[in-house]
Amino acid sequence: MKERIAKDLLAIKAVFFRPEEPFTWASGIKSPVYCDNRLTLSNVQVRADVENGLAQVVKEKYPQVEVLMGTSTAGIAHAAITAHLLNLPMGYVRSGAKDHGRKNQIEGKLLPGQKVVVIEDLISTGGSVLEVVDILREAGAEVLGVVSIFTYGMKKGLERLAAANVENTSLTDFDTIARIAAREGYIQESDVARLIAFRNCPSDESWINGGAK
Repeated sequence: MKERIAKDLLAIKAVFFRPEEPFTWASGIKSPVYCDNRLTLSNVQVRADVENGLAQVVKEKYPQVEVLMGTSTAGIAHAAITAHLLNLPMGYVRSGAKDHGRKNQIEGKLLPGQKVVVIEDLISTGGSVLEVVDILREAGAEVLGVVSIFTYGMKKGLERLAAANVENTSLTDFDTIARIAAREGYIQESDVARLIAFRNCPSDESWINGGAK
């Protein structure tokens, strides 16, 4: 599955490598990769691969799940489609509580004690998805785990998830996509080490010059 999803994301440029012209994140960090998994929704075959993959992971790892909860906003559609495939209820967690009406932050029905799996599009440092987990736990949910499309596998993210006792399972990961990208000619084989250097320490920009300070 990791290789199939990696090929899908590369083909539709949901994950796009540009080591020679790095992108700049909002934090100011230079990145050789751009990721927009919303594009998977616009391609029928890729969407089927992704949603069937998410459903398979949820079914195999968390057969006791009672509700799927998507992250706002990128995880909402994926949670809805996956829930439909599994015949499960779903909802989503807003990035902030509404300032009107019932002022909900959790949308959809969630009862205390229900077993929840969170659906996320990507995991980087883990901050966003852990906020969602915290909100669900405060509402009394039992969060079984997170299932996501793509993970960078960054040390900070892995440590945060472990500290919060949250398990994440991704359909594919940064290392797999970098390897497939080199094999299929999206990038040069020599770029793989630079990409992994970025993944290992995003704040160290020496990868831009091939590792030279």
